[in-house]
Amino acid sequence: MTVILASQSASRRAMLDAAAVAYEAMPAHVDESAVKDALLAEGHGPRQVADALAELKAVKISLAHSAALVVGSDSVVAVDGRLFEKPADRAEAARHLALFSGRTMTLVSAVVVAEGGRPVWRHVEEARLMVRSLSAEFIEAYLDEEWPAIAGCVGCFRLEGPGVQLFDRVRGDHFAILGMPLLPLLGYLRERGEMPA
Repeated sequence: MTVILASQSASRRAMLDAAAVAYEAMPAHVDESAVKDALLAEGHGPRQVADALAELKAVKISLAHSAALVVGSDSVVAVDGRLFEKPADRAEAARHLALFSGRTMTLVSAVVVAEGGRPVWRHVEEARLMVRSLSAEFIEAYLDEEWPAIAGCVGCFRLEGPGVQLFDRVRGDHFAILGMPLLPLLGYLRERGEMPA
């Protein structure tokens, strides 16, 4: 059976590549902001938002490729109860980093597998990242090095790169922080016979 990743995320592709998963990548092209706004207006929290976005991506591609196992994944970042979007530009990234400074970032990462146009499996992980106090000088130097590579990162960091310098402590699954709860997904793919057990 074909496995499709409903994403063009470089970090999600790198995880599957490193784990030797045979897959195809296809972007889902969903309006994440509109869906997120609607869910927040209905009173849903970060966990429900990440899960719903992951499901939306998986189901959208699955409807067109019903014989495949389609993997959808999404991550959201909240600080002090506020959900953050990917920064629109470098200036917004700097504002986000200043707001994160000295606070705890909650990162929720969800993965959903769809088959035949419906979700058949899901997993959600939550991590807590304690952001150290960041000086304005550090933020500028950090963005000099990392922008625009982090433009697509909702938390303005790549943990596998210089973004690790933002934190005092990190609690949670490493792969979920990178953008997808990989180990539970690999377990499901083994159960389905898509990978050696």
